[in-house]
Amino acid sequence: MLSHGASQFEYDAWVSERSFLAAYDPRQFPPVAVTVDIAVLTVRDGELCVLLVQRGTHPHRGRWALPGGFVGEREDLDTAARRELAEETGVAVHAHLEQLRCYGAPRRDPRMRVFSVAYVALVPDLPRPAAGTDAAEARFWSIADLQAGSTALAFDHRDIVANALERTRSKLEYTSLATRFLPEPFTMTDLRRVYECVWGVELHPANFRRKVLATPGFVTATGERQPTGRGWADLYTRGGTTQLHPALLRPAAARPGSVVED
Repeated sequence: MLSHGASQFEYDAWVSERSFLAAYDPRQFPPVAVTVDIAVLTVRDGELCVLLVQRGTHPHRGRWALPGGFVGEREDLDTAARRELAEETGVAVHAHLEQLRCYGAPRRDPRMRVFSVAYVALVPDLPRPAAGTDAAEARFWSIADLQAGSTALAFDHRDIVANALERTRSKLEYTSLATRFLPEPFTMTDLRRVYECVWGVELHPANFRRKVLATPGFVTATGERQPTGRGWADLYTRGGTTQLHPALLRPAAARPGSVVED
């Protein structure tokens, strides 16, 4: 709307734009759609897992895919991501959710030109998901099994999973996001196992504990302890910082199964 007291120039521009929009025909351009896809990462039974749904409709019917779908005409991207996740899996994510990147290869979707905005969600151990809408099944897949196996994922979702994994591995070095995988309170062993699952390496327990406690605001001790079977473990909650100084660097030459004493 034009504000009261607008100048003649502003009035002319307003009239000109209204005329332009009234005559504008979007059909002059090829149709383009926008979707959201969500890589939900969690730790289950000591393994890093991603939530996948089995597509119940074409295209790629029967293949496993990340939960997601088309963005509504009056929806923002974050709202669409949370809605699609709830509709296809029954999972409502209230934890960390961030945009990963946009995927727009010309033939990534056989239906039409589709740009997908991918998200990463980091959540504590979730209950069993339930498939809904156009998903035939929903379940958690071990990242290790996906990397070692030949399971074909729909569209370019294998690339999205790989990018989400590398983003998460990197962010665990300089942010406190590892704590988002854990329900509170947690032990130092719980936190170390998150790093081991995500990075795919074994870490020296004493060195890890020293580095975590030397990082201001990473974790907060509750003053309580819980039995471990061999003694007692201190309990912690998330600290107030989001950026780690100094960073907790990933061992560059570490291999899965090796013990790193850096």
